[in-house]
Amino acid sequence: MSVADKLRGYLADGESRLTVSAYDALSAKVAEAAGVEVLHLTGFGASAAMGGTPDIGLLSLTEMVEACRRICDATEAPVLADADTGHGNPLNVRRTIREFEAAGAAGVHLEDQVAPKRCGHMAGKSVIPAVDMVAKVKAAVDARRDDAFLIMARTDANAVEGLDSALERAALYVEAGADMIFVEAPRSEAEIERIAREVTVPQLFNWTFGALTPHFDRARLSELGFELVLFSDVASVVHFALAAFHGRLVAAESLDEIADSITGFDEFNAFIGLPEWRALEQRYADA
Repeated sequence: MSVADKLRGYLADGESRLTVSAYDALSAKVAEAAGVEVLHLTGFGASAAMGGTPDIGLLSLTEMVEACRRICDATEAPVLADADTGHGNPLNVRRTIREFEAAGAAGVHLEDQVAPKRCGHMAGKSVIPAVDMVAKVKAAVDARRDDAFLIMARTDANAVEGLDSALERAALYVEAGADMIFVEAPRSEAEIERIAREVTVPQLFNWTFGALTPHFDRARLSELGFELVLFSDVASVVHFALAAFHGRLVAAESLDEIADSITGFDEFNAFIGLPEWRALEQRYADA
């Protein structure tokens, strides 16, 4: 079974799954080891990790595809990739889909923002005409080699044109062939409930911290029928943890003072697969 088939199976089984963002192989392996079944390549986190920059469209397609390939090579879970605006017009979208599919992703999400895009919870967003996004969705559907490869259409229109427009766009994107919808940045419980009620295909909910969307319990999101609940703030978690640790490290006189914050050398090497590599090394030495 391909990773795309695995993801499709998850979407069809009636459960709501926590999906967790990653920006490199290590963050993906940690999430998978914790039991996360669906991973997400985050543009927000990748921008911060690779460039030390905000999520405003500064990373290239090549950089994002390489991050995706590393995550897919290191894990077994299906990976949804952030394809931003598709990196150009519908012809560029075709290449974007082919690149992410070849990198091992199970699917992508494309958004209807004007390039250069902004993180979905930043001010100052703009969206392209719906007809232009419909063309991108059609190009994405046509480009995939595996029919199971998932095309998710994201709309940022709620913050720009209101929820009526966002839901109208979602319906157009489904008609164009999108398998899944992501209505970004609902701003109230009523909006969340309406999105859940009116979108007719599987949906992703961005379970983000301290941004435009109110905090909502996962049990309620499951009850409303959101198939994937995305925790996308992993880079913020890493920043919080490292900032706290480095504060202690700078003040420390002994490694023993910070030992409770460090994974042991042997434990970490075991986690990243050293015993398996040593076994392969011995196998080829014996041969």
